[in-house]
Amino acid sequence: MPDYLDDLRLAHVLADAADAATMDRFKALDLKVETKPDMTPVTEADKAAEELIRGQLQRARPRDAILGEEYGVEGTGPRRWVIDPIDGTKNYVRGVPVWATLISLMEAAEGGYQPVVGVVSAPALNRRWWAAKGHGAFAGRSLSRATRLQVSHVSELSDASFAYSSLGGWEEQGRFDGFLDLTREVWRTRAYGDFWPYMMVAEGSVDLCAEPELSLWDMAAPSIVVTEAGGSFTGLDGRPGPHSGNAAASNGLLHDELLTYLNPRQ
Repeated sequence: MPDYLDDLRLAHVLADAADAATMDRFKALDLKVETKPDMTPVTEADKAAEELIRGQLQRARPRDAILGEEYGVEGTGPRRWVIDPIDGTKNYVRGVPVWATLISLMEAAEGGYQPVVGVVSAPALNRRWWAAKGHGAFAGRSLSRATRLQVSHVSELSDASFAYSSLGGWEEQGRFDGFLDLTREVWRTRAYGDFWPYMMVAEGSVDLCAEPELSLWDMAAPSIVVTEAGGSFTGLDGRPGPHSGNAAASNGLLHDELLTYLNPRQ
């Protein structure tokens, strides 16, 4: 079985380069912002960070394919790097420090490509999280200065902290009533948004989180960090991994209850 540690080291190098590029333009008064066809914003920093990562990957891993939010897919083969140059662009635009570069390596497997490496780097928070298949999940500023992550042991909803991104999307999917019922059952709710609640699940500071609409690049890196920390990461349909177009993550002990609340009642 491959150990993926060379790929993890490369992902850190890529994240270092992206961090420098994104922090250089964070809170810049002349930051250029455009609106994409799906009505979401994209900044010059998103594009520059993805271009930078793609360029380094083409030199270091020329045989690997690349899928990025801003420039689509390039190449074919059993290995694919998946990039979200800035997860939380709306925060980035408004000067809110909760945003991150997400970098994942996925390998072809039964049921589709599966994450084997993931790095989530949030330089404005001075935080980074990462994982490689079979090696656990960690947080810190470097591979040599890291703390191993472990999900919580909370086993009752009444003691659980539940995080989500926003209220949007739940009602359109017929999941809003169950969502509200869940918020009434748990001990605490917070809308941290984007990558951060998944990292909190991995750290054990949050027990449950979910979002109704996501893309692969939003989930690939967070999913392996959560699972390597001992948690569960599925779609709302219960399918393991980042392929369902939405996400549910937990410490594992509460996962079935989370899915029960967030799926439409018959």
